[in-house]
Amino acid sequence: MRSINDLKTKQIVSNIRKIREFRNYTQDYLSAKLRISQNAYSKIELGYSNVTLNRLIEIAEILEVELADLLCLDGEETIIPKLSGQKLKQGGGSL
Repeated sequence: MRSINDLKTKQIVSNIRKIREFRNYTQDYLSAKLRISQNAYSKIELGYSNVTLNRLIEIAEILEVELADLLCLDGEETIIPKLSGQKLKQGGGSL
């Protein structure tokens, strides 16, 4: 049985992945912006790595969302429609 913390972590890393994919950003792009290897970034999205608050803030800035959007436990039903309604840059992925 999974703990509550495991379920919350899974939802947060799922939010990161969904927003990254919505923006058409690759794992390579985010890893370069975070100055870590692609493998290290992949471990973040898989929930294998513990992420600091500072790292979450960095990820939110790169993804052009509020930190609260990453922490939202409502899933895609809340995040993607909210992003779709915003006039934010979508696509790119270049450094």
